[in-house]
Amino acid sequence: MKITWLGTASILIESEDTRILFDPFVELAGGSNPNTLEDFRGVTDICITHGHVDHLFFVPQLIEEQDATVHCPSPAAVTLEGWLEECGNVVRTLPGESWQVGGIRLRTHMGAHVPFTPCLAMRTLLQMRNLRYWRNALFLAWAHPRFPEKGETLVYEIEAEGKRVLLLGSMALDPDTVYPEGADLLILPFQGRREPEREACRIVERLKPRRVLLDHFDDAFPPVSRQEDTRRLCRLMKERFPQVKAAKPVAGKGIFI
Repeated sequence: MKITWLGTASILIESEDTRILFDPFVELAGGSNPNTLEDFRGVTDICITHGHVDHLFFVPQLIEEQDATVHCPSPAAVTLEGWLEECGNVVRTLPGESWQVGGIRLRTHMGAHVPFTPCLAMRTLLQMRNLRYWRNALFLAWAHPRFPEKGETLVYEIEAEGKRVLLLGSMALDPDTVYPEGADLLILPFQGRREPEREACRIVERLKPRRVLLDHFDDAFPPVSRQEDTRRLCRLMKERFPQVKAAKPVAGKGIFI
């Protein structure tokens, strides 16, 4: 199974002739990993973890230009219905569902999204680089209320070639859900918390994966996003979970598990 990070939370998973895309997003001007819609073409299925703009905005254009099925939680489906003339290829997906795409088996679990705290909001609004990226700021201010999460985030469990991957859309877990432990790879967003390394370690302790692949750590939509320093996490992981390998991927460079 091949996993390729394409910037932000965009992940491409390939097994033999099957290619499934998760949370595609074209980074805004000034983003640290510039990409285009061309990076997301040639897939049969697109899976969305939740309906925020940095996970869903470019999906209408993608599915209008290619024959792909979109699996997403209900709020994201409602958003897509407002943008598409034909919605026959949008599937509302609930926690606990499972299905097969070629040689890849997918299951969904209830997820959670990191809370937007007043402190984080004020810190973002008072940045000087809001002036430099004012066009991005205006776009995000317009888009954010139109792309709500509404408390519905999915965790995807992906199985292929005897391997199992657990993919999170945000650095949080539902407190009441029993998640499968011991995945061969945990794909973990690393942004949205004041001390992301500590929350990441709590998630690793709960899920007990063999390996961790970080995503969503890059400055994809300045001025709201930022480049996260992953070095503190690496140090904590070596201290607390020396048996678990954590990797910070390079955009566009695939890894095999």
